[in-house]
Amino acid sequence: MILFSLFLGAMILISLSMGYIKIPVQEIFHILLGKLFNTLTLDTAQSETFYAVIFHVRLPRILTCAAVGGALSLSGVLFQGILLNPLADPYTLGVSAGAAFGASIAILLNLGAAFVSIPGFAFAGAIATLFFVIFLSYSSSSRGGGQGSVSRLSSNNLILSGIIVAAILSAGISFLKFLANDQVSVIIFWLMGSFASKTWANFLVVFLFLLFGLLVSIFYARDLNIISLGERAASSLGVDLKKVILILLLTGSMLAAVSVSVSGIIGFVGLLVPHMIRFLTGPDNRKLLPVSMLAGAVLLLFADTITRAVLPHEIPIGVLTALTGGPVFCWIFKKSRLK
Repeated sequence: MILFSLFLGAMILISLSMGYIKIPVQEIFHILLGKLFNTLTLDTAQSETFYAVIFHVRLPRILTCAAVGGALSLSGVLFQGILLNPLADPYTLGVSAGAAFGASIAILLNLGAAFVSIPGFAFAGAIATLFFVIFLSYSSSSRGGGQGSVSRLSSNNLILSGIIVAAILSAGISFLKFLANDQVSVIIFWLMGSFASKTWANFLVVFLFLLFGLLVSIFYARDLNIISLGERAASSLGVDLKKVILILLLTGSMLAAVSVSVSGIIGFVGLLVPHMIRFLTGPDNRKLLPVSMLAGAVLLLFADTITRAVLPHEIPIGVLTALTGGPVFCWIFKKSRLK
């Protein structure tokens, strides 16, 4: 945790210094420390420009990006631990498709500047999709002879229901694109994911949800370890499977929903980071959860810095994560099939 915390701090400083306007690291320290201790003095026009760039443009975007990366990674750990499936991630249950559908409706109705904005519609769509997937899973379980257990419900019915619902919502998004006409480019850009023009309010929302999700996850980390031993072992050790799985499922989906509602669709972060961190921490969720959160923040911030400050033209970050995460996803899938 100390190592990845240092990585995250260094990545924030590097990202603050890079961009169209290069800012020296010592100037960043001067501005940040002066702001923190209320001793900041802006003597020159250049210092005022640096201050405006840091606090009004880059820092809100950087912190929002790090918070979203941590939330997606934490959500991925929860899904993989609940469903006992190495290919599970925050989008397995169709949460991202629900958020995309809700945002597309808001864009189509031109509600971007209204009180019920695009992030609000995206969050509502994600949560509604989650509850519908859970309802569909329980319905199919009750028709299976009455012997479907909670763990089997999570690993089989939930994944299948999520795939079905995501396919339906994907068709709905395509239909909304057909109706959008002039707004279709806005929908497409949002679906590709981006942290451009993020504000302190965006960061505060994601950070509060992330803090709440981390506390809940750490509280149930021991139960999540026991669930990996199997349903019978967990029940014999006093774990209330139905309660724990439902709470962690809602927590993971909430983290994914708020992330998607702020940043758009950013795939593969919740899938890849838990696998990479398990090589360092092992399967113990008491260590895996916080370290994965920090590693996800570092990874997504690194990717965003590349798209913003390294490439000749900024591309949506969802495109970069998909291009790099897709091949790794194929490797994980092939490896799991060989086992």
